[in-house]
Amino acid sequence: MVSSSKYVVLLVVLLAVSATANLSPNYSPNFGEICNEVNCGKGKCEASLGSQFGFKCKCDSGWSRTRPNQDEDLDFLPCIIPNCSLDYSCMPAAPPAPSVPNNQSVFDPCYYAYCGQGTCSKNLTYGQTCNCNPGFSNLLNITAFPCFSECALGSDCERLGINVSRSTSDDNNKDNNQATSFLPGNFHWIGIMLITALLAVRN
Repeated sequence: MVSSSKYVVLLVVLLAVSATANLSPNYSPNFGEICNEVNCGKGKCEASLGSQFGFKCKCDSGWSRTRPNQDEDLDFLPCIIPNCSLDYSCMPAAPPAPSVPNNQSVFDPCYYAYCGQGTCSKNLTYGQTCNCNPGFSNLLNITAFPCFSECALGSDCERLGINVSRSTSDDNNKDNNQATSFLPGNFHWIGIMLITALLAVRN
């Protein structure tokens, strides 16, 4: 009889734990604090006990995760990929992906991260930083975002708040598009010419 009462106590404890798992974050005040440590990129963090890491990232319109074909299973990934045209042909070919080390954990955010032309380093419990190679920069200057060359961003990326500045001058025609300026050092010659012209007209 004693052994069956142990099972009943264990069952009651497990039921109590499972009942609290369905509580909203309003009833569990410490539960929502996980979102203070999470960077969802261009998305919003929502605490969720049903998720693998206790939170989900809900992407803003125009942004997606690194692995769109597995979006539902990997809803903890940050929203860092813009849904706009990206032209990789202007960038050097990416080096082949290194083999995954045997000791790398699926709990390491760099296991899932896409850093483009950069390398990933873990910086927080739930975060990573993309360190860009020379000539590349993080999207929106946010270190959790992948590294791209400015030439890869299409003009439709501007609707997402990504600054896309294109140079309209051709490198071969640099001398054809020069502006004239009056620098203070050159201004005195104009004054001398005007005074000379006024004196000539006066005589």
